[in-house]
Amino acid sequence: MIVRISGEGQFELDDDVAERLNALDNDAVAAVEAGDEPRFTDLFGQILALIRSVGSPLADDDLRGSDVIVPPSDTTFEEARVEFTGDGLIPG
Repeated sequence: MIVRISGEGQFELDDDVAERLNALDNDAVAAVEAGDEPRFTDLFGQILALIRSVGSPLADDDLRGSDVIVPPSDTTFEEARVEFTGDGLIPG
């Protein structure tokens, strides 16, 4: 799976990480729907940390398309209300 963090770049993740990422994403959607900004902020931080820590950064000239685009790290809670809805960012 190729994940892009907007403004940072792309990371390649193993399929087993996708399940962990999807669980965090689903929890982040629930936090947004509940209006729980502190919980969302924590979960979004965990999403970014997971991608950065286990993902392999792709070179800038690697033109593979992203399977998932994650908003930038400075995303506000109000912006998250638009991005983290329904099934969230991660398919599955």
